[in-house]
Amino acid sequence: MKSRTRSLLRTLAAAAAALSAGTAAQAQSTAQVYGLVDVSAMSYKESGGRRVQQVASGRMATSYLGFRATEDLGGGLQALVTLEHFFRADTGEAGRFAGDSFWSRNANVGLRGDFGMVRLGRIGTPLFINTLSFNPFSDSFGFSPSIRTIYQGGIGKLSGDSGWNNAIGYSSPKFGGFSGSLLVAAGEGAGGPNVGGSLQYASGPLAIGFAAQKVEAAFADGDETAWQLGASYDFGAAKLFGQVGRIKEGDTRVASGAIAAGNDTRDRTLQFGASVPVTTAGSILASYGEAKTTGRLDTKRSFTTVAYDHRLSKRTDVYAVVMFDKLKGQDRAATTAVGLRHTF
Repeated sequence: MKSRTRSLLRTLAAAAAALSAGTAAQAQSTAQVYGLVDVSAMSYKESGGRRVQQVASGRMATSYLGFRATEDLGGGLQALVTLEHFFRADTGEAGRFAGDSFWSRNANVGLRGDFGMVRLGRIGTPLFINTLSFNPFSDSFGFSPSIRTIYQGGIGKLSGDSGWNNAIGYSSPKFGGFSGSLLVAAGEGAGGPNVGGSLQYASGPLAIGFAAQKVEAAFADGDETAWQLGASYDFGAAKLFGQVGRIKEGDTRVASGAIAAGNDTRDRTLQFGASVPVTTAGSILASYGEAKTTGRLDTKRSFTTVAYDHRLSKRTDVYAVVMFDKLKGQDRAATTAVGLRHTF
C-alpha cells in the first residue's frame, strides 16, 4: 500500500510539475496593442505650389495601430509577430494614401535570441531606420527635411518605400557598441532582389550609422543605389545631428552605349540639425536639409524646419512648426502648423 501511495504521489507531483511548467510557459507569452495618433492644423504651401488650409494626419509622426506578440521558447529563444497598420486620423481612412497596403508599416514573423533577430515578411529598410535615427524630426514625413528630401512622395529622391515586401531581415546583437542589419527582398519574378544593410555604433552620447541599398529595376532604364552616413552627439544642453548621402539612378542605355555617359541621375543629400531642451517638458527642434540633383536633371530643393515640442505627459505632446521649402527656380514657401500627438 505504501509503495502504491508513493507511486501515486510521484505521479501527482509529476502532473503538477507539468501543469506548472505549462502555466509558466503561458505566462511568458505576451500580446500587446499599441499605436500613435497625430493630427495637426496647417497652412501648407510647397515651393511653386498653391497654399492649402488643412487638418492633416501623420505629419509629425505617421498615425498607426500595432499588434505585437512574443512567446518564450526556452533557452533564450523568442518567437515574435508584428503587425502594424497606418491610417489617416483626419478622415478615418486606411493607409497613408489611397491604395496603400493594410499592414504597410510592418507585417512579419521572426525569432530572437543570443544570435540576434531574424524576421520574414514586410520590414522597414535599414536606410530608412538610419534616416530617422539621425535627424531631430525622426520619421516626420510632414516636417523632417531629411525625410522629405529622400522619401516624401513626389518630392523625395529615393525610389521604393520605407519598407520592403517579401523580405528576409537579420539584425545582430551589439558587440562593444557595434551592431548591424541586413535586408533582402525577393524579386519574385520581377527582377533581381533588393538588398540593404547598415552598421551602427553607439557609446554614451555618440552614435554613428552607415546604411546602403540597391533597388533592382527601380526605373525602366536601370537600377538605383544609395548610401547614407549619419551621426549624432548629445551634449546635454543640445543634441546635434548630421547626415550626408548619395543616390544614383542608373540608366542601362549608358552601359550599352545607346546614350552618352553622364545621363545617370545623381542626388547628393545632406542634413544637419539640433534638439535643444528649453524647459523640463519642452524642446526646440531645428533642421536644414537639401537634395541636389545632377545628370539627366539639374535641380536643387531644400527645407528648413523649426519647431517647439511640449510634452504634456509621457505619451502626449503638442507642437508648433514653421517650415520653409525652396525649389530651384521657384519662390520660397512657408508652412505653419500646430498639432497634437498621443501614443498608447
